[in-house]
Amino acid sequence: MREEPVQEAHSHIEPHLNGCPWHDVNEMLQSVGLRPTRQRMALGWLLFGKGDRHLTAEMLYEEASQAKVPVSLATVYNTLNQLTEVGLLRQVSVDGTKTYFDTNVSAHQHFYLENNHELIDIPNAEVELKATPDVPDGYEIARVDVVVRLRRKG
Repeated sequence: MREEPVQEAHSHIEPHLNGCPWHDVNEMLQSVGLRPTRQRMALGWLLFGKGDRHLTAEMLYEEASQAKVPVSLATVYNTLNQLTEVGLLRQVSVDGTKTYFDTNVSAHQHFYLENNHELIDIPNAEVELKATPDVPDGYEIARVDVVVRLRRKG
């Protein structure tokens, strides 16, 4: 008997969240058409169970290891990319070398603390964009990312 590949649709159904992290992660995954596999559930619980966070794949892998979640770094990367593709995470690149995954997908900007390699949300009202550039025909602006780099004085 041949198993047919599962087609994962990217339709958004509003999840029914009730405050229980395990239930809510299951609902979030299903609302975007992703099967709630054990690994996705465990990584989702680590990601979304602690409020808004900014994590690299390596940071999440380390948390998973400490929580005894048996996943490879490749699985962590794949899961983070899948969650980003369906809109549950937002990718924020710093220096083109470090990529953070943000659990807060609303429109907001970031401070980057150079000394400890940390991203912090800037409340949206504090950043004003006066104008955006004209874009080539056939394109539209998806979003504008502003990263304000900070370092300790002295």
